[in-house]
Amino acid sequence: MRFASLGSGSKGNGTLVEYGDEVLLIDCGFSAKEAVLRLAKLGKTADQITAILVTHEHGDHIRGVPALARKFNLPVYITPGTFKVKDLGKMPAIHFIEGYQAFSIGAFAIQPVAVPHDAREPAQFVISAAGKTLGILTDLGMITAHVEESYQHCDALVLEANHDPVMLAYSAYPQSLKQRVGGPWGHLSNQQSASFLAQLDVTRLQHLVIAHISQKNNSLEAARSVLDAVSQGARQVIYACQEEGFDWLELV
Repeated sequence: MRFASLGSGSKGNGTLVEYGDEVLLIDCGFSAKEAVLRLAKLGKTADQITAILVTHEHGDHIRGVPALARKFNLPVYITPGTFKVKDLGKMPAIHFIEGYQAFSIGAFAIQPVAVPHDAREPAQFVISAAGKTLGILTDLGMITAHVEESYQHCDALVLEANHDPVMLAYSAYPQSLKQRVGGPWGHLSNQQSASFLAQLDVTRLQHLVIAHISQKNNSLEAARSVLDAVSQGARQVIYACQEEGFDWLELV
């Protein structure tokens, strides 16, 4: 199993997970045209995608999903709450993720995880294939006991470190948006992500990707200053970016 990113940040997100001939796309926060270009940079075409999984209805995660699904006849897996709150129009095949129950797509075993985020029925995912497990955990305002338990046995992890609290406090954002981002239904700060990592056996992680880093309320330097100490046990630590995401990482 291997995984890569089309881009990571408030301007658009998308993660590819591949095993054999099967390719999952988790979210598509880019236009269909832009997604096709970003897929090409990773050596993939849209018609190679097996299915799209949607985490929630915010534009930076769902923007290109309807058009991509229609154009390339792709099935979409989505929670009923996300589907109901967002008008996606007609799509070839909708599969509802009911009650966060585990399901499979080909060789992939997928466990949806309920997270606290200001969306209707958001889900993050723990994905397994060939005896390896990848955790994808972004867009949540706090680490719950359920989240901590769900991500204990990952071989690779994509983890949000969205903002630096001081940078957010002094940013140009209106107060209401500051409260949203920094609140329990918003996004993880560097410090929250570090505390979460401190509860994991990071020596198990072949790859740790720090993702969804705010371009306005965070920086690589700020994130690293907090996260480096708790991530040293991982074999490889990558900091994803908005423009490039990250290249293929393989689980062996």
